[in-house]
Formats: sequence, structure tokens, C-alpha cells
Amino acid sequence: MTLALVLPKGSLERSTLELFAAADLGVTRASEVDYRATIDDPRIGEVRILRPQEIPTYVAEGLFDVGITGRDWIEETASDVVSLGELNYSKATSRPIKLVLAVGGGSGYRSVEDLPDGVRVSTEYPRLTERYLADRGVKATVLLSYGATEAKIPEIADAVVEITETGRALKAAGLRIVDVVLESRTELIANVASASDPDKRHAMDQVLTLLTGALEARGKVLVKLNVSAENLDAVLGVLPSMKSPTVSALYGSQGYAVETVVPKDRINVLIPELSDRGATDILEIPLSKIVH
Repeated sequence: MTLALVLPKGSLERSTLELFAAADLGVTRASEVDYRATIDDPRIGEVRILRPQEIPTYVAEGLFDVGITGRDWIEETASDVVSLGELNYSKATSRPIKLVLAVGGGSGYRSVEDLPDGVRVSTEYPRLTERYLADRGVKATVLLSYGATEAKIPEIADAVVEITETGRALKAAGLRIVDVVLESRTELIANVASASDPDKRHAMDQVLTLLTGALEARGKVLVKLNVSAENLDAVLGVLPSMKSPTVSALYGSQGYAVETVVPKDRINVLIPELSDRGATDILEIPLSKIVH
């Protein structure tokens, strides 16, 4: 029994395909615009690449067993799906995106409660926005946006609900964030019935293990070194680790072999420091997956 998988097209497409390649689940298709693809893995029988805003609905309806989309679109569509786990990546970073309420920089609105009845709010998330505003007692006119939402202020809308990773684009457009509606991460989601099937759920969990393992390994390297007994404490004193370094006695000598996983962005400082403290035979080894 194999899984029908749907992956996101658009802003998440490139980073998703890179993640699957790193997880040894490389996606193959005839061209970059092909909506059908394959993965050479016995657990995956069908692969489609579709818009992330459609994926929760298709998975909920059983057209696919499993898919990748953002929490923002799960909430917008109010789809009944099983979240198998968060995948800490987005378009450009590993940070979650934020769905925010923003107004013009010169606006007198300082909070959502300041918005008057009849306020015009432009967004690509009309249902989520309507629920958010209604819960805060704001009677708004919510306008569906098909893009360039930040450009709608002030002629078309008084406020926008828009996604951002860093806030720079909104600031560049002269807008000011007044509230965070939702923090959204990318998630692996499943159809409720499919997730209840033991064989399919086992396959889903195995795929998730590969994806999270590849994400965990990003920005980390394995460091291996040798050190004498007299210098061991000095070396361990500067050696970061995920838990604690592995220390093994070297055969036929008074020294030790040490290995641990460290952040890649510290390695240029760490290796010279280890050498200064008596470490020898230092190896830096790239990692493809870390599975806890």
C-alpha cells in the first residue's frame, strides 16, 4: 500500500524540493512546470505539486493521503486533517511566518480594538480574518485580495492581514504591524482515514522521520578529534554538543577520541581553539540527517 502525496507549488516549492532531496526522497518530474512527479521510494505511489492553499481541502477530502502546507492555510480552510508534525522551514528561513494585521504608517490605529465598525480589511485569508476580527468585536468589511495586498492601503483598504517572515516588505510599503493574527509553520498533514490505517500511518511516520532528520542536520557538522588525558578537560571545556560529547579511550595509549555535533557557524572559531588546547587529528564531517 502506497501513499498519495501532494507538495506545495509557489513560494514553498523550491525549499520543499530541496528538503525532500536532502531526505533522500528526491522528486523527479518532466519539467519545472509539471504538476505530476515521482519519488523513487516504495512508500510513495503518487506525487502532485499544487497550490498550498488548496492542499488542506484536498487532503481532508481524501484525494491525497498526505501533504505539505502551512498552518495558515489549514486555519483559513478550516480543514479536518491530522497534523503529523511541524517542519521548521519556510520560503527563505527556518523561522515561522507570521500572519499580521497592518495599517498605514500614519494611521491612528494602534491595536485591533481601535478599528471602527465598517473598516475595510484586505487579505488573501478572508475566512480566517473574519473569525479573528469577529472574536475581537470588530465589524469589518473583509475584501479578498489576489496579491499585492500591501498596496491596497489607503485607497482600497484601511488595513491588511498579510503574511511576513521578516516584516521588511511591509515596512518598505509604509505599513505598520499592530497585531499578530497567527504564527504559521509548514506542516506535514494527513487525511483522517489514511492516518488511521496502520500501514499508511507507519509509512507516513517513516517519511516524517527522514524529513525532520534532514532539517535537524542543517547547519550542523560532526567534529572528531584525538586528545591526551592531560588536555581532555581543557578540550571538553570549549566543545559544545547536542547532549554530551562521546569520549572513548584510544587503544594502547593514554589518549582519548572525542566526537560531537556542533553548529557549522561556530566551526571557524572552534577548530583553532581546540588545536590551541591540545586537540589533534581534528576532522570536520558534514551531516545529512540527525534522527533522535
